[in-house]
Amino acid sequence: MIPATLPIQRPADGKLLLIDGCGNIRHSARRRLIELLHPGDLVIANDAATLPASLFGEHLRTGQPVEVRLAGRRTLAAGSIRFPMAVVFGKGDFRVRTEDRPLPPPLRVRDRFRFGALSARVAAILGHPRLVRLAFDGSVEQIWEALVRHGRPIQYSHVRTPLALWDVWTPIAGPPVAFEPPSAGFALDWSTLASLKQRGIQFATITHAAGISSTGDIELDALLPFDEPYLIPPATAIAIGRARARGGRVVAVGTTVVRALEHAAHPDGSVRPGAGLATQRIGRASRIRVVDVLLSGTHEPGTSHYELLRAFVDEDALRRMDEELNAGGYRTHEFGDSVFVERMGCSRALLEQQPSAA
Repeated sequence: MIPATLPIQRPADGKLLLIDGCGNIRHSARRRLIELLHPGDLVIANDAATLPASLFGEHLRTGQPVEVRLAGRRTLAAGSIRFPMAVVFGKGDFRVRTEDRPLPPPLRVRDRFRFGALSARVAAILGHPRLVRLAFDGSVEQIWEALVRHGRPIQYSHVRTPLALWDVWTPIAGPPVAFEPPSAGFALDWSTLASLKQRGIQFATITHAAGISSTGDIELDALLPFDEPYLIPPATAIAIGRARARGGRVVAVGTTVVRALEHAAHPDGSVRPGAGLATQRIGRASRIRVVDVLLSGTHEPGTSHYELLRAFVDEDALRRMDEELNAGGYRTHEFGDSVFVERMGCSRALLEQQPSAA
């Protein structure tokens, strides 16, 4: 795979790789996504808008420059922005690979930062020199205003030009609660949503505060994803029950949707509506109760997004998927191409009778 270097959400040449429930793999254009969906299916996307969660400023005790990336929150309530979890970097910006960013100056509890008109203190150090709990000064309204004025979208070095906030908002963006974009939703547009309705395919949303995807530190990255709050509307929970009753599939647009739905799932596959905090890591040992299909970006082995795929398909399918993605020159990261992964449901005997690609 190659990194997607341009902030184009729906490039005309976007690619889509399909892994069906028998482990068969085939290639398609992403604009033909709707052809993979069936009448009676339910498509669920994350409607979270992305915050300007990167703050450049000064560590006041040492006078050194820092970048603080907001990385987690406990609830979706507007006031929870006062006490976010954050990852702190030393001098530099997105043009330097995250893995190569220096540590911040040694941090202490009660150390202070200033980001333009916004200021904060270190409320706690969370077991790592980069990871802290912040306490912003001022009212909630003042904090939000300062974030909008002084914050920038979190950005990584594969995109070479500075991102604008509208680059990281999906077409259905609503509540501003995500620290990084729920980028699987970049594949959707309003024309696609209209076509869903025409074809008898249902659409619903959840809100999930997508957190930071990389810290540049092996130890911290092993903890990802951090706990993430979500909200499942009653209408979405009802739609899931109706889709299951009529034999339709639940298609999750993005790993955040999988994480929210599976955290809220009852053993019978029904979903509890309301607010929650997703604390689980989904991987090989996870039992998927709700989601039948995942539409996601392409992800590199070792990332938490990639590990989640192991709950849908076996190691052989993942290996062949990687081979096809690399051979096909698929683009990765948030502005990259997509995969459409059906939860594996074939018996081994049937799987061996099927062609591996088309």
